[in-house]
Amino acid sequence: MFSILSAGVAPALALMSFFYLKDRFTEPLTLIARNFILGMLLVFPIMFIQYVFQAESIVNSPVMESFLLVGLLEEFFKWFIFMYAIYHHSEFDAHYDGIVYAVAISLGFATLENILYLFTNGINYAFIRAFFPVSSHALFGVIMGYYFGKAKIFSAHKRRNIFFAFLIPYLLHGTYHYILTVVSSNWIIALVPFMIGLWLVALHRMKVANMTHSSLQNVNENKQETQAIKRLP
Repeated sequence: MFSILSAGVAPALALMSFFYLKDRFTEPLTLIARNFILGMLLVFPIMFIQYVFQAESIVNSPVMESFLLVGLLEEFFKWFIFMYAIYHHSEFDAHYDGIVYAVAISLGFATLENILYLFTNGINYAFIRAFFPVSSHALFGVIMGYYFGKAKIFSAHKRRNIFFAFLIPYLLHGTYHYILTVVSSNWIIALVPFMIGLWLVALHRMKVANMTHSSLQNVNENKQETQAIKRLP
């Protein structure tokens, strides 16, 4: 039991540490932990809804399963939790902060989902799940947090960016699951290029978010210097 719990939690902690340490200004660990736990709690209502849909045979195609039952449900709930618990929080005051908090929610969800899967199917799947399902949830969180951060920091196109914070992770998640569903054999060959592309996009978004904070900081410093010069006799 301990080995399964360790295997289920370790990938999320490693990924969370990676994204957290990339932040130039650290966020409160208590707030990150709270969002991680909220992400874990999402597993239960989502599993219930998915069970009902499957039991009633409402979903009968790979496209519906991927883009409705999995992608839509999971990304909407994560998006909703972010809006409810983080978006208006005073600690969310920089572009990259959105990435940290969205990744925390996503990895909380991925951790409990991973533990339940390993309890059911065995620890032999721990390695491959760390590289694919767990990391993919984190990367969807990066994209979501990037657009939430953009909406919070910039007044222009605020609603559009909030919508993109849901839409783009949803489409990526649906595509990811569709590949798993349709490509029954050699699915790794199909999924590896997708994951590489996802990592590259996520790393670029992280870089841009950190650069945004630096640029805004420089602008504010220049404004303060200009105002100070104007006040000189």
